[in-house]
Amino acid sequence: MNETVLAAIYVLVLASFLGTVLIQRVPPTLHTPLMSGTNMISGIVVLGGMLVLGSVDSFFLELLAFLAVATGMANVVGGYVVTDRMLGMFKGRSQTPVREEKSK
Repeated sequence: MNETVLAAIYVLVLASFLGTVLIQRVPPTLHTPLMSGTNMISGIVVLGGMLVLGSVDSFFLELLAFLAVATGMANVVGGYVVTDRMLGMFKGRSQTPVREEKSK
C-alpha cells in the first residue's frame, strides 16, 4: 500500500473513533437537531458516492463508493425513521373512549 491509502485509512479510523465518542456525549434533548445535521451530511456522502461510482474504473474505488452510498442511505433512512418516531411522541393520543367490560 502506498502512503496515500495508509493516510486515508488512518483518517477514517480516527474520524470513526472521534465521532463515536462525541455522539455518546450528546444529551437526549439535542438528538433531533443532531439527526437533521447527520441526515444532511449523509445526503452529501450519498451524492458524492454516486458521482464517484459513475466516474471510476478501479474495482476498489467502485467498492468504496458503493459502500459509501449504501451506508449513507442506511443512515438517512434510519434518521428519518427515528425523527418520525420522536415527533410521533409529541402528537396527542386519539380521543376514542375506552370501554370498560362489566364483570358478571
